[in-house]
Amino acid sequence: MTLCLDTCWLNSTSIDKLKIRTVAYAADFGTAHPSSKRSGLDVSIERLLSSVSSSGTSLYSFVPRFTWEVAGAGISDAYPSGGYYSKSCPNAVTIIKKKVTEIVRENKNIAGGLLRLHFHDCFVRGCDASVLLNSPNSDAEKDALPNAGVLRGFDEIDRIKAAVEAECAGVVSCADILALAARDATVLVGAKSWEVNLGRKDGLISKDTEANAKLPNPLGTFDELVQNFGAVGLSQEEMVVLSGGHTIGRSSCRSVEPRLYNFSGVAGSTDPSIDPKFAAELKKKCPKNQQGSILSMDPTKNTFDLLYFKAVLANKGLFESDANLLTSAVGKQLVRKYSKPGSSFLDDFAAGMRKMSNIGWGSEGEVRKVCSAVNH
Repeated sequence: MTLCLDTCWLNSTSIDKLKIRTVAYAADFGTAHPSSKRSGLDVSIERLLSSVSSSGTSLYSFVPRFTWEVAGAGISDAYPSGGYYSKSCPNAVTIIKKKVTEIVRENKNIAGGLLRLHFHDCFVRGCDASVLLNSPNSDAEKDALPNAGVLRGFDEIDRIKAAVEAECAGVVSCADILALAARDATVLVGAKSWEVNLGRKDGLISKDTEANAKLPNPLGTFDELVQNFGAVGLSQEEMVVLSGGHTIGRSSCRSVEPRLYNFSGVAGSTDPSIDPKFAAELKKKCPKNQQGSILSMDPTKNTFDLLYFKAVLANKGLFESDANLLTSAVGKQLVRKYSKPGSSFLDDFAAGMRKMSNIGWGSEGEVRKVCSAVNH
């Protein structure tokens, strides 16, 4: 038998068969996992199947999305927020929230840093806190090109971990702490809350090469972003809404300079899609071949709001990947939708974060004593 994924494109007949088998699998899953919310699984599968069209859909794109829909639905009722540690460390969630509140009050900018740290963790090996690990050879995830000198929040996670360890040593994983801290910090600056399932273990492996390969590129095209997100089971709609996290994001000039001085590899050229006045402002903040400033990705940098999408529509998105959201009809439609007051952005973002936080974690791994190092 020949196995084909990216080369096997679905036609109308095979889609009908796939839907029948998928619904049957969902029924079997519900029987095997009675503790999970079957209704949530049905909604996930229905949404996924409705996105499958008779043209342009391959098994390669369908399989990971189906896997994560089922995994998310299966986990969602097993370990709801706080439940996993109700006996082993009943105050864990409260302690984490209290420390996060203290940290964000000291520095609101850190909310975006913690959100990004969680995002960059989940896209590589799943949400296992592998992004927190140090390496004596500087070849861990945090040393990768998209992360080095950019990620923030490591010290803050260590502070939270120390507070939790003082209450119940060796019980709460760094991965769970990071997931809760990202949620709580983002809510403190204006986002809607989402349920964080608990029970993650901390990973034992962290490689810069994997982060370089799997993390979305700030220069990425729309199709490349869809591929990055699709590889972990997230749809193009979820890619756009989660890009809205840039509303509290910051970046170094390093990620922007190619748009300003070397667009498409042409020396001295500037991305023509950037608003000219905005490009001039960026060049003042980011002189060529100099370190430059830390840039906010949204005018209201410490408030979780719609202005990121308004900025993208006005051709004032910081990254090339932000601007590329407008190069797709679907992307442009969603950016316009989320830029309007009263849109579903906050709700959709919360739903996307809940799903993202369930990427690729299970019972393998450990509970680290220190978040930056594996146990010995």
